[in-house]
Amino acid sequence: MSEASGESTTLSGDDGVPAAAPARLMEILLPILIVVVDQATKAMVRSSLPVHDSVTVIPGLMDITHVLNSGAAFGFLNGVDFPFKTVVIAVVATAALIGVGMYAASLAHHQLIARLGLALIIGGAAGNLIDRVLAGSVVDFVDVYWRTHHFWAFNVADSAISVGVAIMILDMLGVGDHASKTV
Repeated sequence: MSEASGESTTLSGDDGVPAAAPARLMEILLPILIVVVDQATKAMVRSSLPVHDSVTVIPGLMDITHVLNSGAAFGFLNGVDFPFKTVVIAVVATAALIGVGMYAASLAHHQLIARLGLALIIGGAAGNLIDRVLAGSVVDFVDVYWRTHHFWAFNVADSAISVGVAIMILDMLGVGDHASKTV
């Protein structure tokens, strides 16, 4: 195994035994790193800032504001209550995480950009799922605004998901493919 690339270098021999699959270290380590950073930042916010309190980081642009999101992405369903809401959202999030993981596992090794995007999505989804299962809501804290217009508060996991989705869209659109490719 090549240490630098994480790829297996075993070649298929005449004995018909297939080559070992390349290691997928990025797909394992990146989501773990995202979950660790996400959970650490949320723990810092929970321990140092009461819910709904803020600390200005960049006046007129960004605050750290401790908010709880019991809904889904971008506060969807946050103000809606229904029986077993936390369980329903957690089950849907788990099913989505499993589906994305299965799709990521099916990608060829050379599809690096797609694998990167999906690793970011998986790490972010796992980070938020941990909050949802353990606390019934997700801690959001990055509050970006301009004058009186506030974007939805978000966290490290949300950022990883958003960047991952953007990478996937760019990959699907073929951004980065060279015009000199043979058709």
